[in-house]
Amino acid sequence: MKTKILMLGMILSLMTISCSKKDNADNSTISADEAAINAKFDAANDDVSAIIEEQLDATMSSPSGRGPLTPPSCPTVTRTPTPIGTPLSIGDNVTETIDFGTGCLHNGHTLSGIIVITFTYNPGVYPQVATYTFNNFYHNLRKFTGTKTFTRTLVSNTVNTTPHYKVVMDMNMTMTTPDGRTFTRVGTRTREIIAGQNTPIDLTDNVYQVTGNWTTTYPNTTVQTSTITSPILVKFQCISGTNNYSPLSQGIITFVRNTHTATLDYGNGSCDNTAIFTLDGVAHTITLN
Repeated sequence: MKTKILMLGMILSLMTISCSKKDNADNSTISADEAAINAKFDAANDDVSAIIEEQLDATMSSPSGRGPLTPPSCPTVTRTPTPIGTPLSIGDNVTETIDFGTGCLHNGHTLSGIIVITFTYNPGVYPQVATYTFNNFYHNLRKFTGTKTFTRTLVSNTVNTTPHYKVVMDMNMTMTTPDGRTFTRVGTRTREIIAGQNTPIDLTDNVYQVTGNWTTTYPNTTVQTSTITSPILVKFQCISGTNNYSPLSQGIITFVRNTHTATLDYGNGSCDNTAIFTLDGVAHTITLN
């Protein structure tokens, strides 16, 4: 489970626009610098979500709550109403403090400060809801404030009739860059595994479906809305073996900023490294990294 969560977090961080055009003086369209900032925002957002879900899984799977984030490795985790290593009781309202100290390497990122997560200990009962906040928390020297909640349910549907996780992530977060610029992200993203959950060791058959919408407010108060207008399919088989393709194989994100509308179309489900970016009706083929 841990490996799948971390891999998905890295993949979801790719879901942003990238471009090489120069900045626009009227701030009417997204600049290359702002696109890079968006990518960093997404990467941090998904990395933190993976940490929280990993810790939630560790607690729900054992009443003592010993999990992969506990000492001796960084970070340290403390818990109320009972310390980690002693059993929780069903219905306990749990607060876990994940402390990265003044800085440590975790999942390939440098983290510092504290994340506080709250939830109810009720293993096997859904929905499972966790809320987390930040206390002087930095992700790769970028400070994050605000709150985020994700609700995890066990569902089955016509797309995947086997019971599987569906996670709705609500976010209201602000990122401050090292040079003092502030970006705010508000919105919702939903991810659902639609294939591969029956083979937890084998990642290559995993397919995720991602939907959602969010707004990003830039330092100049310009607001951009992003909506997944056709579900994004994330296929791990595209990066398996000797393949070096993007796992984002299908789906469309629509962006609106001032009077401009753009779409990013990932294709029809085939494994490749291209997407079609269309701005104000003009289409360009772009390469996905």
